[in-house]
Amino acid sequence: MRLGFVSAILGDLTLEEVLHFAADEGFPWVEVMCWPPGKADRRYAGVTHLDVTNFDDEAAAHVRELGRIHGVGISGLGYYPNPLDPNADHRAVVVEHLKKVIRAAPKIGVNVVTTCVGRDPAQGIDANFELFKQVWTPVVQEAKAAGVKIGIENCPMLFSMDEWPGGKNLATCPTVWRRMVEAFPGTLGLNIDPSHLVWQQIDTPRAVREFGPHLVHVHAKDERINRDKLHEVGIYGLGWHEPKLPGLGDVAWGPFFAALTDAGYDGPVCIEVEDRAYEGSLDARKRALRQSRKFLEQFVG
Repeated sequence: MRLGFVSAILGDLTLEEVLHFAADEGFPWVEVMCWPPGKADRRYAGVTHLDVTNFDDEAAAHVRELGRIHGVGISGLGYYPNPLDPNADHRAVVVEHLKKVIRAAPKIGVNVVTTCVGRDPAQGIDANFELFKQVWTPVVQEAKAAGVKIGIENCPMLFSMDEWPGGKNLATCPTVWRRMVEAFPGTLGLNIDPSHLVWQQIDTPRAVREFGPHLVHVHAKDERINRDKLHEVGIYGLGWHEPKLPGLGDVAWGPFFAALTDAGYDGPVCIEVEDRAYEGSLDARKRALRQSRKFLEQFVG
């Protein structure tokens, strides 16, 4: 395992500047964001370090050359929308862009695309799972044809009342993960982030050990439980847990990395910064990546 970072936190830099920073700081990996150009609909979304909308061979050659010059690998191409949006027209737009991300990956020598399954937050798991199979069958076919594995993040995508009660991502827990990988074996796997397991009270090492064969990518982000807020609003409320840099929250990092090694995972571990305490400036966000790396180096060489 080697450390990288998710490029979303450096959204005001170009891809070349991101790779240059990674090289200077000793990061061998970057997960590159591939949102469609335009306005973001939430924090850390809408970052376009790689525009795949018209990604021809010349553009691909340029990206490969940037990687060679800076000696930094791309761990995956990331795009985290809601492919199961209840609006069919919006859903179609999202899925078409996801397919473009998948097609772009092998052109630059990347075999992982990271994303979300999506969900209609007003519907239960079974209803969403039927929609999931319908929507994701052609997406998985596209990935198979491209030789790409899809890493589904386990974030519930539940941040606001319009996403209540189910959130905008179906892939939140082991029960659903089993159904997912059984439905699309060999292509659909997990991009696991321990921070989302902490606040759901899911046994993180146990989950990692069970789903080790299906891990294609890993995020490193911490989560702090605000006990005072939890007391006020209960588990059905919002705002009682908050993302933090690794080491500043409630993730038990030693057992997490022990489980990863037990499971035989040896791929990238990419730091994902969503800590509001480090959002004030570009220098602060860069410092967040350095601080996170320093903490995580005790577990990852």
